[in-house]
Amino acid sequence: MKKHIVVLTGAGVSAESGVKTFRDSNGLWEGHEVMEVATPEGFAKNPELVLDFYNQRRRQLFEVEPNSAHYDLADLEKQFNVSVITQNVDDLHERAGSTNVVHLHGELLKVRSTYDANDIQDWKTDLILGEMCKRGYQLRPHIVWFGEDVPMIEKAITICETADILVIIGTSLQVYPAAGLRHYVPQGTRTYFIDPKPNIDSTKYLTVIAETATKGMKQLMEFLKH
Repeated sequence: MKKHIVVLTGAGVSAESGVKTFRDSNGLWEGHEVMEVATPEGFAKNPELVLDFYNQRRRQLFEVEPNSAHYDLADLEKQFNVSVITQNVDDLHERAGSTNVVHLHGELLKVRSTYDANDIQDWKTDLILGEMCKRGYQLRPHIVWFGEDVPMIEKAITICETADILVIIGTSLQVYPAAGLRHYVPQGTRTYFIDPKPNIDSTKYLTVIAETATKGMKQLMEFLKH
């Protein structure tokens, strides 16, 4: 039976593809306060601004391609049972060939009804005010905003509980509830942490790879051969 690798990914995986992280160093999201564009209150106050913000993000997604870290993760499926749990809202893992991806914070290429959160549909063009779900309610980005529940967290926890190997890549794991996921893997699980500026040191069960996602994945592939 194939070993189960659980991979937790964040913005650092997509950064080398040219996907901008929403949040700038000054805390603004592409020049906007987080409350303006990433909360239910912001959407209620100025829906056009919020829709335009995500329309720009969605358009940018079609201008980038997966990088070698995405492809290497997908390649692991030849030898292992791989589950990717990502904080990213892009589709680069899927485009690279990963077949089991859980998006904790939603997906840019989907929209949902403001009436029924389970009424989700694929969406690749701009979303404008006045575009409705079948029940006549405005559609919104399928993104988990601040202050909203993370519907996929329970599924993610269940996946982590069956990990044989844990890989953390491109995320400092500061954002909860995603940051808590590593505590759900079985005790003594071999863990690899790929980050160019790691905030932790290697221990008995933890191997820190102080590299970018693309370089770190090459090293990880070598480790996993042995």
